[in-house]
Amino acid sequence: RHQEGPRRVKRAWVIPPISVSENHKRIPHLLVQIKSDKQQPGGVIYSIKGPGVDEEPLGIFSIDKFTGKVFLNAMLDREENDRFRLKAFALDLGGTTLEDPTDLEIIVVDQNDNRPLFRQDVFTGHVVEGAVPGTCVMTVDATDADDPDTDNAALRYSILEQGAGGMFSINATTGEICTASAGLDRESVGVYNLTVQAADMSGDGLTTTATAVIYLQDINDNPPEFTKEEFSMEVEEQAAGVDVGKVFVHDKDLAGSPNWLAKFTILEGDPEGAFSIRTDPHTNDGVISVAKPLDHEVRDRFELTVSVQNEQPLEPSAPPSPRALATVRVRVRDVNEAPTFRENPRRVTVLEGAPPGTSVTTYTASDPDTRQLQTISYALLYDPAEWLQMNPHTGTVRTRRELLHPSAFLQGGWYIALVLARDDGEQPPCPFALSFPPCRVPLTPHRAPPAEPPLSATGTLSIEILEVNDHAPLLQPPAGVVCGRPGRGGSLLLGATDEDRPPHGAPFHFQLSPQHPQLARNWSITRFNVTHAVLAVLVELPEGPYSLPLLLRDSGTPPQEQQQLLNISVCPCGREGVCEDGVLAAATAGAGITLGALMIILGSIILFLGGPSQPHTPDPIPFPQDAYDINQLRHPELLLPRAKAPTRRDAPLSPASPPASRTLPSSPSDIEDFINEVGTPALSAPSPTAPAGLTVPPVSPQGLEAADGDPSVPPYDTALIYDYEGSGSVGSALSSIVSSLTDEDQDYDYLSEWGPRFQRLADLYG
Repeated sequence: RHQEGPRRVKRAWVIPPISVSENHKRIPHLLVQIKSDKQQPGGVIYSIKGPGVDEEPLGIFSIDKFTGKVFLNAMLDREENDRFRLKAFALDLGGTTLEDPTDLEIIVVDQNDNRPLFRQDVFTGHVVEGAVPGTCVMTVDATDADDPDTDNAALRYSILEQGAGGMFSINATTGEICTASAGLDRESVGVYNLTVQAADMSGDGLTTTATAVIYLQDINDNPPEFTKEEFSMEVEEQAAGVDVGKVFVHDKDLAGSPNWLAKFTILEGDPEGAFSIRTDPHTNDGVISVAKPLDHEVRDRFELTVSVQNEQPLEPSAPPSPRALATVRVRVRDVNEAPTFRENPRRVTVLEGAPPGTSVTTYTASDPDTRQLQTISYALLYDPAEWLQMNPHTGTVRTRRELLHPSAFLQGGWYIALVLARDDGEQPPCPFALSFPPCRVPLTPHRAPPAEPPLSATGTLSIEILEVNDHAPLLQPPAGVVCGRPGRGGSLLLGATDEDRPPHGAPFHFQLSPQHPQLARNWSITRFNVTHAVLAVLVELPEGPYSLPLLLRDSGTPPQEQQQLLNISVCPCGREGVCEDGVLAAATAGAGITLGALMIILGSIILFLGGPSQPHTPDPIPFPQDAYDINQLRHPELLLPRAKAPTRRDAPLSPASPPASRTLPSSPSDIEDFINEVGTPALSAPSPTAPAGLTVPPVSPQGLEAADGDPSVPPYDTALIYDYEGSGSVGSALSSIVSSLTDEDQDYDYLSEWGPRFQRLADLYG
């Protein structure tokens, strides 16, 4: 078998592409006739298949099955289908294929049946004003549905309309719009509306139009200008922070932009900086306000020179122009102003004890309204102690009564008062006798009515009450007990008080009276601290009462000194340097305490309050000088024969008169009456044994009455108040504690029976 080579297709069965114009209106239209070489008369059947026949779109093409003629049955649209590819078949009557299927391609020929279309109806672009020619702004573009390979889709662009000036041009091929000439000015024309056209067939075919809107962007090529050269306004004096008025400007640049925003400056006429100016961001006007309170009496008119310029600098291309200037005239309107105290507070000093009527100061206010005829009146608005009085016309302040220390109205030695000053603005009529507030004065032809209501001001008057050294120190206490033996126990701690405040008080100076130099042989006084001194026995003295004249002096300027009597009871000394006869000493000396006893008491207190609990050998309690034995009051006859009343510091040194005879109380219930009638018995040194020849005369037995009537001394310098403790006490009498001065003779077991407050002592000594 020989291999069969490729079969040759008959030329008549090969069909070249067939072209047909779109929109062909003669239907049906013969396109082509196909034939088979094996054609037999009435023996070949032709058919076609493909899009437009048996596929979508259906029914466009058909074939005569006997003749092979292919027909167009509908109008074609190249923009929908630009070609159709079909298959042609040749069969015999029995359906057997006579020829292999052949391709039948139908090409749709384009016609210019579509106008160009712009991609959008309105194109928008921006360009700065003053742009140089050739500055491109935007590009417009269009499309054409026709065959791009033909002139049917060859587009050309043009500007149909743009207004006067011909400021823009368009590239006919690309559609790019650029500036064509100089002179774009936003302030003249801010927006350009261009009508652009696109045409196919290279500009000779179908056309369409669109709009191109070009906005000019603003540059700062126009400086702001005042609407007029002068402005006038007015403001009330003393008004700070208020707006006075506006200066108006105009700027051609875009409103609201930095090129439009104005900046104002006050160049002249306000050296004190009384005014300020700011820009209203909404209107771009200048707002002038008061920065500092104005005073009509100082200056009632201002003439300000104000300039304006933009926040942004002008473009170099802008034409040069001078800075805009305007004159602003401000009138300051006069109003009634409150009086003012130029010195507030006013600080003055007054000596303590200044008599009533003493001039303190003249505290006056000034009226800022110098151009108004007004009178200022004064009154005390606050005077808590009512110490002061004030002249309502002159403002002179005087004392109403004596100013003394101490006082609840003083604060650190200062007295605070408030003064009210008020002008005589319009007031309703008031009685003639009322001096404050000022009454309305009837109007006269020469007196204009006040324009404003009255105003007032308050001034603070601070008065320092200077301390005067008008009190000498007082001996405290004026009595004491010492042991008659030099050394331990033979000393007494003396103290003093002074009613004056520093620096007129301590340090105090204690000394024996210089009028009695013989006292220095038996006694000495040494300084203990700034307020106390120590009295010591120099030689052994017999027991009994003594009255020592002492001279006490303070450290004030000038210093005050006073001679006072110290009542001393000299007691017999025990082994520990304390008095043996504690009962007698306590009754005689009153509240005195020896220096040694003071040290022992302080130590005992520390031990009692905070000392550790540990075994301790009990010691006698050595403070008999502070105990009072009520038995002495029950049996005053034991004391009266040998006692004399101590000399009062204010009593003259005169011969004593014998004490009046008194009936002694018959029972303890009569003791109070006895004390009130006679006074507490006190002791004086008997003349035969008085040291250094000092004799102390007694005073009147009416001691209690004398003490109550003496306002300059404490009551205990003459009389001591006692009370009867009654019978049946749970604890023993306190005097029993000092009945023995040695550990061997003292029994402390009873301390545990005195209750919880004495339990600590019971643990230590019981």
